Parts: sequence; structure tokens; C-alpha cells
Amino acid sequence: MKLTIRRYRWSDLDTILALHRICLAEVGLVPGDGVYYDDDFPRIQEIYLGCGGDFLVGETGSRVVAMGGLRPVDTGTAEVCRLRVHPEFQRRGFGAAMLIALERRAVELGFHSVRGDTTLNQEAALALYERQGWRELCREQVGGLVVVYGEKRLVPPAVLEL
Repeated sequence: MKLTIRRYRWSDLDTILALHRICLAEVGLVPGDGVYYDDDFPRIQEIYLGCGGDFLVGETGSRVVAMGGLRPVDTGTAEVCRLRVHPEFQRRGFGAAMLIALERRAVELGFHSVRGDTTLNQEAALALYERQGWRELCREQVGGLVVVYGEKRLVPPAVLEL
């Protein structure tokens, strides 16, 4: 099964919000836990697209099964946000494909590094970030959860000299 990655469209909003909720419920995250929030979804244009970031969705056929956003932190750093893969489509490399696409897009947008966070109980996400060369910065107790913060320096593609 092939994953096609494209830019977010307004018509994706209900689908990605549902995907977000399904994915967080899968790992035991719930509204009110201090980590879970979804108020940025209705403002994707403003928070991600309109300020120099991006938001990507991954499809199999016409079904959206993955997503991820880039939100500028400063002129050199973007935050990887909302990296999600529907539970029915996990363990197929879609999370890695989305993360690689987001990192490439960050380079295209001129960022030199990316940051992100996940919770300690999201073992698959922690393993994915580690496999992709991210390094852990710190951990913080938020409510009853441990949030793990990480970053990766981005390397632009080599410029060929003739």
C-alpha cells in the first residue's frame, strides 16, 4: 500500500481532527490531561501555513491516514507538530515517510533544525524519532505524563559543483 503525501486542504479539516482524536485515544491521551489539545486545527492556515510553516497529509487511495505539521519557532527552527498515523495503518513506514517529508519541507522553507515532543508512553513515536536521528533534549512532567522534547539539525541536500 502506497502513501501519497500532499499539502493540507480546508476540506481535510474534519478528517484530520478525527484522525488526531483516534490516535491520541490509542495511546491513552485524553482532553484535560495537560498534554492533549486540538484548538489549532481550525486555525491551520494561520498557525502553520500563513506564517512560513506547512501542514501535510498522507493518503492511501483517497483516504487520509497520516498527517503532520511544521510550525516556525524562530527563523532557523520549526516545530514538528501533529505527526499522526491512523492505528490501522501503523507499522508500514508511514510515520517515517511523514517525518522525512516534514524534515525535507523544513529544509525547503529555510529551517536549520526541527524540534518536537511526544509523551513517554508513545513508544513508537520515541523509537521513530531516534531512528531518524533526533536527540532528546529534556523531559518534563505534565499532569500525570512525562513529555519528551527532542530536536534534529537538518542538513540541506548537497550542492553539486560542475
